Amino acid sequence: MSLEDQKRDAAERALKHVEADSVIGVGTGSTVRYFIEGLGRLPENARIRGAVSSSEQSSALLKAQGIEVLDLNAVGPLALYVDGADECDPHRRLIKGGGAALTREKIIAAASAKFVCVIDSSKQVDLLGHFPLAVEVIPMARSHVARTLVALGGQPVWRDGVTTDNGNWILDVHNLRITDPVGLEREINQITGVVCCGLFAARPADEVIVGGK
Repeated sequence: MSLEDQKRDAAERALKHVEADSVIGVGTGSTVRYFIEGLGRLPENARIRGAVSSSEQSSALLKAQGIEVLDLNAVGPLALYVDGADECDPHRRLIKGGGAALTREKIIAAASAKFVCVIDSSKQVDLLGHFPLAVEVIPMARSHVARTLVALGGQPVWRDGVTTDNGNWILDVHNLRITDPVGLEREINQITGVVCCGLFAARPADEVIVGGK
């Protein structure tokens, strides 16, 4: 099964978690695109009431399927959040942020009772860190944060030309061997000027669906 078919398979299987007339959280990325298309194909009696979206990109896709996009502040806690990942270890801890939507993704995950992660097999790793770790920063703090990340052993690279939906910038941190994901997530998030980092370890996925498996 090709990686693209695996993405489609994982997204389709995630639909079993969707309850009719519910409000769900929806992430961002190529695998989530298939999930959104699947939501649009649900029969009328199985349709959701609306979705909280992690990005403007996903909001546009949801609206194209006739699904109302709602504000998290207006709907409260969510029963379900479905999103992809750039890396996933055996403990369901993730690296996310390749699409620069990590902060909103982490907020929705925190507000959801169940986080279902949909990936293809190429995203499975034994140790997180081969994929660069995205760190969202306040623009004026970019250099300060970068110097601090170097002191932690990483090599940060500014994702030039990219501005998040929150108006911030992204540093991609290369060459990290993340042996303590929870500790590193906490440490990076405490750096002044950091909005959020792409480690989803303190709140990992509750279930990971790997396409083709």
